[in-house]
Amino acid sequence: MPMDAPPDLATLSLSDIARLLQEKKLPPVEQWNPDHCGDSEMRIARDGTWFHQGSPIGREAMVRLFSTILRRESDGSFVLVTPVEKLSITVEDAPFVAVEVKIEGEGNTTDLAFRLNTGDIVVAGRDNPITIRQGADGPHPYLAVRGGLEALIARSVYYELANIALDEAGETPGIWSGGAFFPLEGSA
Repeated sequence: MPMDAPPDLATLSLSDIARLLQEKKLPPVEQWNPDHCGDSEMRIARDGTWFHQGSPIGREAMVRLFSTILRRESDGSFVLVTPVEKLSITVEDAPFVAVEVKIEGEGNTTDLAFRLNTGDIVVAGRDNPITIRQGADGPHPYLAVRGGLEALIARSVYYELANIALDEAGETPGIWSGGAFFPLEGSA
């Protein structure tokens, strides 16, 4: 069964995005607990590229499908899980990359909808916070996606967010989305 192409974020209103999020049904991976079967021989690179046995997976629909059965375990590891098998997968940083943002509103009424490299859309807010972790090479911004899974916010998208924070010139540099404030200062 072919998967639908991801929506074009620029053409959607936030009410359209909310409707799409309500309609999206993901597999209940948190309810599946099969025995661990081995290694998937798959890796997700820091830039969001999925690899199998060292070769990039070129079919976007295949990556989208695999992303729906991805789960983070309580020990921090990642697995691909179905009702009958569980396979390890290596994730270099975060399993997703936020590659685009749609901004509506301003100040504390701002809403930020992010499109991930898999085509999924996530609206930042209390359930999907934005966090910044300081690395040796500068700040690393992340968006909570679901079930302990995060998206690394692409550098160009992070710069858009930083520009919003600078334009609003609050006491603490940051951004609002979904009624929540997210400081753009990194933690150690």
